[in-house]
Amino acid sequence: MNEPFSEAERRAVYRAIYERRDVRSHFVDTPVPDAVLGRILNAAHHAPSVGFMQPWDFIVIRDEAVRRAVHDNFARANQDAASIYSGERRELYSDLKLEGILRAPVNVCVTCDRSRNRGHGLGRQSSPETDVYSTVCAIENLWLAARAESLGVGWVSILDFEELKTLLRIPEHVMVVAYLCVGNVSEFGTRPDLEERGWEGREDLARLVHFDTWGSRDEEQVGRLF
Repeated sequence: MNEPFSEAERRAVYRAIYERRDVRSHFVDTPVPDAVLGRILNAAHHAPSVGFMQPWDFIVIRDEAVRRAVHDNFARANQDAASIYSGERRELYSDLKLEGILRAPVNVCVTCDRSRNRGHGLGRQSSPETDVYSTVCAIENLWLAARAESLGVGWVSILDFEELKTLLRIPEHVMVVAYLCVGNVSEFGTRPDLEERGWEGREDLARLVHFDTWGSRDEEQVGRLF
């Protein structure tokens, strides 16, 4: 376990990070083999979790009727979300592809059971929200493993989550953290879709790095980093 990564292995890790995309519109009909789905779920399950509590569960959704019901949920929530924008921003929003619920062959709902006692509360007394953060780490693991398997993943956040919980029979005390669309894709974009479409650009990392205290920036140190 102490053997260092080879140069090729390091490049592969960074490639997965830099080429990961939030996929919306390039899903194809090719099924996701069970073995591949199992591998990316196992990668998610090996994410770090505070106190080793492992608060996550994964609902794998293939049934078309269930996915259509989720899509109807999205359509209503998306109409409400669009109403906050106006002018050119509203037009751009309306032109964005924001989900792949029906197109992707597999959907995965990732939840966090905030009452789970695994880990015996270690690390959560002063920061109880770390169970949710741990679940997000599992989602990122799944996403990077999926990219390594040439699978696209899209995170659908525009939903009525209480309605979703009822539809998926999720217990009241369990929190929905993410609804993911997973499948083979025709292509991965060279840039994130929202950047490509002009919705938002990537911030300059040098503006986000502080040294020792907030707001303390040293151009020489920044230059050595980047």
